[in-house]
Amino acid sequence: MSAFIDKTGKKYGKLTVIRRAENAPGGIARWECLCECGKTTIVRGGNLSCGAVKSCGCLTGGKTTHNMSKTRLYREWASIKGRCYYKSQVGYKSYGARGIKMCDEWLNSFETFAEWALSNGYKDDLTIERIDNEKDYSPDNCKWISLGEQANNRRSNIAITYKGETRNLSEWCKIYGKDYRFVHNRMRKLGWDFERAILEPVHVEKRNRKD
Repeated sequence: MSAFIDKTGKKYGKLTVIRRAENAPGGIARWECLCECGKTTIVRGGNLSCGAVKSCGCLTGGKTTHNMSKTRLYREWASIKGRCYYKSQVGYKSYGARGIKMCDEWLNSFETFAEWALSNGYKDDLTIERIDNEKDYSPDNCKWISLGEQANNRRSNIAITYKGETRNLSEWCKIYGKDYRFVHNRMRKLGWDFERAILEPVHVEKRNRKD
């Protein structure tokens, strides 16, 4: 959890923070702000910090804008939305078709997603990961990790117990000095059990491919 920062008196665009307001659902901090045009407005703290909201709405004819549509974070949000809801998108078969969704809070507001992301370690070299692959994209089921970690986590889905010890397939391959894709193909395409796939030499496989 990030440390509390008192924003009272600070200025963000045309807004000056007056006082702390009632928290939004989920305990998200909100602040009452005075706009240069004379109006007051309630804004989430994260939206002030990331620049998503800079006025009461007077800068855009009564509508606020996040000005982040060209950022990587926005593309990440749009990508999640696409693979969950649009059949034409790459990845839909593995997400939307399986019933994986984006929580309403994020689906209806990029600003809310951005606020969570920036408060939970987002950086441009990280990617979003669901903690439980059977659950939706939501604040309590997502975290930011490196691309390398994500690739390893996908491999970690294949858990194998061998000689009383349970490890994921990529870890077993490292222990035995074998290529992950090679062993995985032996098990998936040829139907070999793990012990044969990890121990049998390559030349034996070529002679007995149809065994």
